[in-house]
Amino acid sequence: MGTKTVDETGVKTDERKTDEATEAAASTEAAEATEASEAAEKAGTDTPDDTDTPDDTDTPEDADVTGETDGTDGTEAGPTGVGQGAGAVVSAGLGIVSLTGSWVGTVASARESLMGQLQTSSSSDVGTLIEKGYGNAWQATAMWGGIFALVALIVGVVVLARPAFGAPGRPQAPWIKSVAWAGVALGVIGLLLAVLKYTDVLLGLPATG
Repeated sequence: MGTKTVDETGVKTDERKTDEATEAAASTEAAEATEASEAAEKAGTDTPDDTDTPDDTDTPEDADVTGETDGTDGTEAGPTGVGQGAGAVVSAGLGIVSLTGSWVGTVASARESLMGQLQTSSSSDVGTLIEKGYGNAWQATAMWGGIFALVALIVGVVVLARPAFGAPGRPQAPWIKSVAWAGVALGVIGLLLAVLKYTDVLLGLPATG
């Protein structure tokens, strides 16, 4: 009878150990499942934060818009030099006209000559005939030549001074400077010759005495 009791106790003890091991394994699996579910929940809650990244994808569009506006601004700010080149050519052309003569000067000279003939008669002295018939006509030619020379000088100076009032760091084309300086030089020469002719210092009227 005593041996049986021991055996039953031993069996009962083994059954308790088995139950405890089963409960421990079950609790371990439950803990692992809980941790896995928490990790999944964390992963699920983190993904919406990552979905905010498409907001950052809008920046290329903004960058494209900025790039387009910057390109247009650079194009508008960039000087073409067309106006300055045209002004330089006009200055040089007017300088040449002041030296060679123009149809305006020719018409003015002919008009003064005609008026001189109308104001004189055959009984007028030679000095009056020369002055009225030729002197006034030559002075009219010199005056119009001086006007063209003055305009050429002003236009050339404006073209040369234009970069100082434009965008800084924008150099003027060399050919524009050359043509503008040519216009200024021709204008100075034409203006000087016009003044000398108008005052009879150069090619004055012949003496009648």
